[in-house]
Amino acid sequence: MMSNLDPDGIHGARDAAEGRFATLTFERDVAAPLSALWQAWTAPAARAVWAAPTPSVLVEFLEADTRVGGREVSLCKVEGQPDIRCECGWLELRPALRSVNYEVVSSEGVTQSAALVTADFSGTEERSRLVVTVQLSSLAGNMEAGYRQGFSAGLDHLAGVAGRTMVLQRVIRAPRTIVWNSWMNPETLPQWWGPEGFSCRTSRIDLRTGGEWLFDMIGPDGTVYPNHHRYIEVRPEERIGYALLWGENGPKHADAWALLEDQDGATKVTLGMVFSTAAEFQQAKGFGAVELGLQTLGKLERFVTS
Repeated sequence: MMSNLDPDGIHGARDAAEGRFATLTFERDVAAPLSALWQAWTAPAARAVWAAPTPSVLVEFLEADTRVGGREVSLCKVEGQPDIRCECGWLELRPALRSVNYEVVSSEGVTQSAALVTADFSGTEERSRLVVTVQLSSLAGNMEAGYRQGFSAGLDHLAGVAGRTMVLQRVIRAPRTIVWNSWMNPETLPQWWGPEGFSCRTSRIDLRTGGEWLFDMIGPDGTVYPNHHRYIEVRPEERIGYALLWGENGPKHADAWALLEDQDGATKVTLGMVFSTAAEFQQAKGFGAVELGLQTLGKLERFVTS
């Protein structure tokens, strides 16, 4: 998890004693629902938003598979310094309760550190709490100071992201393949997308990684709302990651994702959105985005079960 790293701490510790071990604990009380905090912690689209410890650091995700046995690989880039590679492997994922992952950090082909990261979650739909324990083994210099600084900054960023994250969920009484095919089909997606009484008018649609959907949402009163979705990731029958823009190539107002999971022959759908600012999040809540989003999922269920 690149948010845990301080590049200066890594490269400034070359001369420190090797083989250092430490157990670090970080705690955060977060003004966000437990469901939002969990999604912000685990969803790749959200992790990409809060991953960098400082604005001078660019984090590039090469792989992201958030499931037990899956791994996440990212590069931490700082101008004038070698890239830092972080591999994270998920060992345990108990939704809204606990995650456990290993983390291996390397630079220029040399392993810098290995760590076991345990995150415990608790809370309600009003507030939540996160306790992270890092069992750190520094392999090339003493990494403890860098981890403390990087993790503290990352968790501060995470708390801010969770506070502007909206999560909608619905169990749809249809197999995941059918739900996915109705979602990622350019003919059927516009038929059900949007709240009750709204319709879609598509200009361009290309539902694949790197593709886009340019369309207008038309309200019951005829009001036109221009939309532009840019697809960052499409993992068949599992996950979609996309950016929401105000009109064609307009300003981004949210990073979004959809997760599809099997649940006893039905499909659990999770829609998540990290709004670009806290003000946009509050504005969306104010005009009923939660209720409108749930209506959209209801239309999807009617579409696939009719």
